[in-house]
Amino acid sequence: MPSNPSLPRVHIATDHAGMELSAHLVRHLASRGYEVVDHGPKEYDPLDDYPAFCINAATAVVTDQAAGRPALGIVLGGSGNGEQIAANKVGGIRAALAWNLSTAKLARQHNDANVVAIGGRQHTLDDATTLIDAFLQEPFSEDERHLRRIAKIAQYETTGTVPG
Repeated sequence: MPSNPSLPRVHIATDHAGMELSAHLVRHLASRGYEVVDHGPKEYDPLDDYPAFCINAATAVVTDQAAGRPALGIVLGGSGNGEQIAANKVGGIRAALAWNLSTAKLARQHNDANVVAIGGRQHTLDDATTLIDAFLQEPFSEDERHLRRIAKIAQYETTGTVPG
């Protein structure tokens, strides 16, 4: 199925613990019309180092968004914690760890998160797929209080000063 240009491009990365989930999500999302860019790894290595994969995916999200292309990211690991931390080191990324439907939706609604982290060892394929679908489909609320808070985080990110 060709990708649907009205959907955001999805950048995905994992470590060895999330490879089965990543392969499943690439197929699932492509079947739903998403253009999915897989940032690796390409083969299983139980000693791999996930930061490069996750940072590359997060950087691609920022690059697409800066070019006016809607994009979101997915980073996967055993718990999702390290992958979220790595993604959040990229300027402009707001990566959120989703562990249930509410956290997946609120990450988008309140924080305009542009990357979601999921623990591949924490969820079944079906449950993880539900969380990813919810994250990708949930819009940002655009509420003034959330815009204000995100702007303060961005100001700190760019200036190193804590506003207000």
